[in-house]
Amino acid sequence: MTSLLQRFLLTCFIICTPVLSRGPVYKPPAVDRLTERFHPAPVTQKMSTLYGGSNIQIKSNGAYADITLDKTSGSGLVSKDVYHHGFFSAAIKLPMGVTSGVVLAFYMSNSDVFPHNHDEIDFELLGHEKRKEWVLQTNIYGNGSVKTGREEKFYLWFDPTQEFHEYSMLWNTHHIVFLVDNIPVREVIHNQASSSLYPSKPMSLYTTIWDASDWATHGGKYPVNYKYAPFVASLGELRMEGCLTPKTNSSSIASCSKSPSLSTSDPIDGNDYTTLTRQQTVGLNWARTKHMFYSYCKDTSRYKIVPPECNA
Repeated sequence: MTSLLQRFLLTCFIICTPVLSRGPVYKPPAVDRLTERFHPAPVTQKMSTLYGGSNIQIKSNGAYADITLDKTSGSGLVSKDVYHHGFFSAAIKLPMGVTSGVVLAFYMSNSDVFPHNHDEIDFELLGHEKRKEWVLQTNIYGNGSVKTGREEKFYLWFDPTQEFHEYSMLWNTHHIVFLVDNIPVREVIHNQASSSLYPSKPMSLYTTIWDASDWATHGGKYPVNYKYAPFVASLGELRMEGCLTPKTNSSSIASCSKSPSLSTSDPIDGNDYTTLTRQQTVGLNWARTKHMFYSYCKDTSRYKIVPPECNA
């Protein structure tokens, strides 16, 4: 009996220890597939080169693009259209290996038009000092609130370097929702408490990869190690539907027309997009309970007085 017990314990130690060392694995709940309501478009149809053109490679007849960071430069894409509200999503696969200090950003901004009073809605994927590990950071700026960012950070429940995963943003007058593989990870409700920081002006969509050695990993403790370069991220399956504003008049919010393809689904005004569904609420609570490890609302060293939207 003792021999059998010893063999069982030894087997369990060998098999179970690697799993336990990574911490518990939480299976994501079933949620509404919001991305399936919108048709994907080729990267070349929706985006153009922002910078680092030699580090951008178009693939699959324009459907996908690789953007690269190396010793010479980072690279990035910007939307051909400017939007005032809508749904924005991309399937992204992140670089493998040691990626400390590398940042892949998928975000909306109007800093080119409003340099002193700009808005942003940010997904930032931060390379980690541990191999194959990335951190997801979300943030918003409204009306130039750059000194008071509203960051939240999450550990991902999958390896983002092995296959494509969907990162999505819903933005309308009711709320902003960040989703990963259709699971909401953060909701910013537009109310009186959040009105001063709520993005309110037309924005372009960006995807960039760049060197953030000075802040991205523990305040710059682990800079980019170019021995492991190039760092290549892939993206595609772009879904971009919303209220279009001409680039020549992007400083005005009055001139706005809905995307022609918004015939059966409307992320701007439709009732389906004013609040989270029951399934989405379950998913939001799951993500924030199991995977969020930082919220500015709980950072008392940074905010001596809790920001008003945290108590709303």
